[in-house]
Amino acid sequence: MSNLHEECGVFGVCAPRQADVAGMTYYGLFALQHRGQESCGIVVNDDGLFQSYKDVGLVGEVFSAERLKSLGPGNLAVGHVRYGTTGTGGRSNAQPMLVNHIKGRMALAHNGNLTNSTELRTELELQGSIFHSTSDTEVISYIITKERIQTTSIEAAVERAMERLEGAYSLVIMSPAKLIAARDKHGFRPLCYGQTEDGTYIVASESCALDAVAAKLIRDVAPGEILVFEPGKEPRSIPTHCNQCPRTMCIFEYIYFARPDSVLDGCNVHAARARAGAFLALEHPAQADVVIGVPDSGIDAAVGYAQQSGIPYAVGFIKNRYIARTFIAPGQDVRQDKVKIKLNPIRQVVEGKRVVLIDDSIVRGTTSARIIRLLRDAGAREIHMRVSAPPFVNPCYYGTDIDSKEHLIACRHTEAEIAEIIGVDSLGYLSLESTYKLCNGTASKGFCAACFGAAYPTATPRAAEKNRFEKKISER
Repeated sequence: MSNLHEECGVFGVCAPRQADVAGMTYYGLFALQHRGQESCGIVVNDDGLFQSYKDVGLVGEVFSAERLKSLGPGNLAVGHVRYGTTGTGGRSNAQPMLVNHIKGRMALAHNGNLTNSTELRTELELQGSIFHSTSDTEVISYIITKERIQTTSIEAAVERAMERLEGAYSLVIMSPAKLIAARDKHGFRPLCYGQTEDGTYIVASESCALDAVAAKLIRDVAPGEILVFEPGKEPRSIPTHCNQCPRTMCIFEYIYFARPDSVLDGCNVHAARARAGAFLALEHPAQADVVIGVPDSGIDAAVGYAQQSGIPYAVGFIKNRYIARTFIAPGQDVRQDKVKIKLNPIRQVVEGKRVVLIDDSIVRGTTSARIIRLLRDAGAREIHMRVSAPPFVNPCYYGTDIDSKEHLIACRHTEAEIAEIIGVDSLGYLSLESTYKLCNGTASKGFCAACFGAAYPTATPRAAEKNRFEKKISER
């Protein structure tokens, strides 16, 4: 798949006094490693003096004890983990992004994708801006910097910049004296904050990162909200852009991206996935001997399916924990190679059995086919696959690794054809109706499920470009 989009993790620290904020950020990024394994970075602020390091690799590979020590103590810090994309890898796209401007310095970490990035980038380039990366983050940094030159504070600059940014963005921004957290008006990507016993405030993509540094979750950053943190002060909320449009949290965060122990917008991810499994058991029952899940995001749904159906649950695969996620690996060949060594079925569990196999999604079908082959080789008599999400039928413009319909197997084949292609005896997907119920068990609004066939909550890049073209024609 080419031109893949990003899915990342952001982290920020605001301590009341000088502390080992680099170490706290290191542990926070470790907890967010599932959100990105290509590159990572940390920027530490000690009374306006920025020390930074970022590189390609996992958190534990990039940051040795000596490297962390070199960043020094401070009272503010931001960190970022990023996952691999085709054609946009390398150190140049590693974050946080550092900016020097006439009013000081700024470090910015971003999770999401802008839908008007191309328009903004073209406008900036025509005004003389020179880009050193291919990421949306640099576009955001230029927009904020332009506003900062004309405003009296970094938060005012972010507030004005948000009037121009469209699409998905959860931001953690550091100035010489402040830490800023901001979330797009729709709330596509998660962002929360908490506090440690010594009064240090932590901002993170997921609550599991707060747990990693012994911080207590206070709440999620509201869609459209800007939070301002200053050492020794209570955080200030700027709600100017709140409640301007419906909340549309990415439903795939609950199905796949987030860690099961995280709480996103008040909903525990493990509970949401177990509920998906229970719905699957009701919608697609099967006569089987055992229920197993594909590690990791399929396991919680498998537990829910087993509990609802009464079919025993068992651990069916052993996972090599040192292999990164295949879904976010850069390039199809890499994905295929990793499947061979990532999972190993437990023969004693599946041999001669009718197996219900639970996974979170089928995107291209190649990975699923290989997993099914592993089970067949281990002696499984029947395999009934159940998917804890609806079929992918649309590309995503908000940061999920789905860029084109031509790569989606559900756009080219029926459910029966997919079952035959991947080699299962039966196949069942979670309905879109049940998907909306994952967080509280009843039908609820507030999610983006455009990739599953629901309406896009914003203008898509192609639609926006068409609208601008039509407007120019009408003005002639």
